[in-house]
Amino acid sequence: MKLILIGFGAVGQGFAEILLEHGDALQARHDFSAHIVGVVTASKGNLYHPAGLDIAQLLRTAETGSFSDYPESEPLRRDWDANDMILRGSADVLLEASPTNLETAQPALATCHLALDQGLHIVLANKGPVALDYGCLREKADAKGLHMRYEATVMAGTPTMHLAEDALAGCAIRSARGILNGTTNYILTQMETGMTYADALAQAQDLGYAETDPTADVEGWDAAGKVLILANALFGNSLTMNDLDVQGITDISSEDIDRARQSGHRYKLIAEARPDGGAVSPQQLPMSDPLASVGGSTNAITLDTDLLGKITLIGAGAGKLETGYALLSDLMAIQRAT
Repeated sequence: MKLILIGFGAVGQGFAEILLEHGDALQARHDFSAHIVGVVTASKGNLYHPAGLDIAQLLRTAETGSFSDYPESEPLRRDWDANDMILRGSADVLLEASPTNLETAQPALATCHLALDQGLHIVLANKGPVALDYGCLREKADAKGLHMRYEATVMAGTPTMHLAEDALAGCAIRSARGILNGTTNYILTQMETGMTYADALAQAQDLGYAETDPTADVEGWDAAGKVLILANALFGNSLTMNDLDVQGITDISSEDIDRARQSGHRYKLIAEARPDGGAVSPQQLPMSDPLASVGGSTNAITLDTDLLGKITLIGAGAGKLETGYALLSDLMAIQRAT
């Protein structure tokens, strides 16, 4: 597979490290081979080589913050942007791993549509296009006989979408309900130890779980984007953010946490997708609920099915290698299907 990679931050570099360290084993065990022919970034520069870029060199130069030290080799192009690579280059799959925009999904959305128009499969870690334009992207991909996969957009490499769409294909899923934001789960877990919300948030920021501006996490918008993906992908909805009731954890106090514990409950920020809609809200869960025992930055989701009942999946919802692995798993799924 020849790949164009949009974005080379933690996710893109995690994926590249996996190819570098496990490429031979993937070839031997699964007959899987991939070459990154193009990389597009907002800050490091762009690179394109039809024979594939040297991954070790790519990672080394990325550490300096710029691709300017990547060695010259004909016919390397540094002046091509994403559109040039899609229109003038040679690739099989577009990997979208640039920062998420949940307001317009741009510029990633336009890039994904162009890739499909040109016959490339698309694999996304960027939530924006899937959350805001799932229906149109899916319709276009299906019409062209192309694959659109997005495992990384919900729980990183923990195989949420594979479980729901592939492994449970014979079941009807009645709802998807889970802890889909590690930052808020970490904060609520720390508040149970006696920390205030402010102290728990500060610690989450120090550990890198929360951004300097944590609004998207603590007010529920990151989880809401994942609800849109689940609702629209699993139930054929066409929901937008305006259709969701979204509440975060900023109003949860230490006293609220204590009262819940005394009554045998635990606060969790729960994201839920159903055939009739979706929501994000802090809820008091009984200790018997599998989601109540999920602590720290871990994510979890419970799929309620008609044939197997409730199935709960627990795992990492973020991380460099974990999310990079999600891109790999989607690529391998495309290989198996083509």
